[in-house]
Amino acid sequence: MREKLNENPIAQVALVGVLVVLAAVFFLKSSGGEEEEAAAPTEATVAVAGTEVSGTATGATPGEAVESAEGALEASVAAPPSSVPTPPPPRPLANAYDAGKTVVLLIVHPGGIDDRVVTRSTALLASNPDVALFVVPDRQIARYAAITIGLDVNRVPALVVMKPKRLSGGTPQATVEYGFQTPQGVVQAVEDAAYSGPEVTYHPN
Repeated sequence: MREKLNENPIAQVALVGVLVVLAAVFFLKSSGGEEEEAAAPTEATVAVAGTEVSGTATGATPGEAVESAEGALEASVAAPPSSVPTPPPPRPLANAYDAGKTVVLLIVHPGGIDDRVVTRSTALLASNPDVALFVVPDRQIARYAAITIGLDVNRVPALVVMKPKRLSGGTPQATVEYGFQTPQGVVQAVEDAAYSGPEVTYHPN
């Protein structure tokens, strides 16, 4: 066989041609397979049953796609919407603020020792016509989110005192005190909120 190839140039050319064709076919198959694998990633969607919350992602394998979709779903659930407005405060409180009163909002946990004491300490405010007192249980705190979120109210009892509207420059302003409060402390907080005189700074000699 080798002798025939060496003696016959035509056979040599034919053999070279066959080898070239085989090499070209092998190369095209190899490169085409890689391109097909790279161009066809797997897509997966994960959803929470009974809701419209879902996460979709792609991956090189089905397992990677599912893991990425689960991560996207967790991120969408964990991130609260940034454009959700807080509800307005209850009408009685809003009316008292618009009327120019010093609004006192006491948030308590029913049955708490400090909560009962602070509630008694604020009772004397009921006789002050310039003060509007609202004592609410902590389970209703969401109704007052327009006030409590800005103050970052995070425990009870919480004594929130709002500055009268005429002194707030059009923007509601308030302070919060936590825990035990004496009647004198409550009155002082109200007086501080309604104070409109000059600020005096003490400088020791």
